[in-house]
Amino acid sequence: MNTDTPEYFSHFEALDHAVNAKFDSAVEQLTELVAIPSIAWEAFDLSQVHKSAEKVASLAQHVGFDSVEILTASYGENQDKQGMPAVVARKEAEAGYPTILLYAHHDVQPVGDLAEWNTEPFTATVQGDRLFGRGAADDKAGVLAHLTAFSVVKDVLGEDFKAGVTLFIEGEEEAGSPSFGQFLKTYKEKLKADAIVVADSSNWKAGVPALTTGLRGLASGVVNVRVGDHAVHSGMFGGPMIDAPTALVRLLASLHNDKGAVAVEGLIHAPEPEVEYEEADFRADSGMLDNVQLAGEGSISSRLWAQPAISIIGMDITPIAESSNTISVQNSAKLSVRLAPGQNPQQAHEAIEAHLHKHSPWGVEVSYTAEDSGQPFSADTSESSIQIALSAMEKAWGIAPVQTGLGGSIPFIADLKEEFPDAHILITGIEDPDTRAHSANESLYIPDFKRAILAEALMVTKFCEKK
Repeated sequence: MNTDTPEYFSHFEALDHAVNAKFDSAVEQLTELVAIPSIAWEAFDLSQVHKSAEKVASLAQHVGFDSVEILTASYGENQDKQGMPAVVARKEAEAGYPTILLYAHHDVQPVGDLAEWNTEPFTATVQGDRLFGRGAADDKAGVLAHLTAFSVVKDVLGEDFKAGVTLFIEGEEEAGSPSFGQFLKTYKEKLKADAIVVADSSNWKAGVPALTTGLRGLASGVVNVRVGDHAVHSGMFGGPMIDAPTALVRLLASLHNDKGAVAVEGLIHAPEPEVEYEEADFRADSGMLDNVQLAGEGSISSRLWAQPAISIIGMDITPIAESSNTISVQNSAKLSVRLAPGQNPQQAHEAIEAHLHKHSPWGVEVSYTAEDSGQPFSADTSESSIQIALSAMEKAWGIAPVQTGLGGSIPFIADLKEEFPDAHILITGIEDPDTRAHSANESLYIPDFKRAILAEALMVTKFCEKK
């Protein structure tokens, strides 16, 4: 595909001019959206999520979608329980032209400890070339990138804007998307598309674009160890009777070998990624202490994107302030297991459970309860839609994009593939390694925000050609 020919992106100059003209307004609208604390967790004020959905719907109406709706879907055993509001806006395709679905989410993570923030979390603040605020990047920048790109294409193409565009802005992604699967089933006809752009990933670094072509899957669960039927005095029985925390720590240590690589049989590795993640960059991006060695074997990109990873993300154990000379007989730990592309989550749960029973120290009683599961994702980079996306990024940034994996998981990608198996999924990013999504001082690199809008406008324009 030769993208150097003038006609490939024949509207580039006009689109670039329109993005520049609308960019200040896009940043202002993003600032207004960041001001709404749309945390979709039941411990917070859920009316703010509804307020955020109403704001997104208003913006969608303003840029000229044909129809705009705020929709919910039921979930769980109680079908009366409704998920958080999503915005679905549509511009119908003319006969013979494709439809592109633009996905992002308007809900955000809790802010955590306010003392760790250098600015007010819900007051978007520009410092240098970054915009700080909760949701400024993850993922309200994705929302505004979609809206602004649509507005730009509509203005530039006019009557030649023949492709269909569906805007789908979810309201509960950070809360685990509990109603997402049912939402897709309920509104399948409204959401059907030939290509799906998911603006919820990361660029390679500030100034260098990336298209995410692989995602690790997820298998999380809780391991419990039990050594007795009641707590006893550590002086009276300690020695012959091991305590549950010691047994739990010994068991958890068996999950990795001496080099820190995952040691669970049955968890697979995917092929080696083509791009390398330099150690100095990884250390800087992750904030690892200089004297801490990297865990695992193989290239860093392989360890991060193509190999399984196990993290202990929680433990139930007596706090030091409440400790006494007592042998605890039962304790638990929460495992977060990231799976290489190609790994079946159910088989991963079975492999984890088998490993835990096999390595039970001193014959202590071990149980494992599987909780969350998420399918990994691997894109076919030969698809025409992916080639269009890569070309658009290169044109917008002036530099070839990196095709990356992602160490994290986006479980709803599997739901999209299941419901729309023929759709091409393009995972783009507004974030970068300095964004600190989910952490204090989340920020958006403003120059890449503008480039992302232009790249998406180029993509949508290219889709305005017949199938």
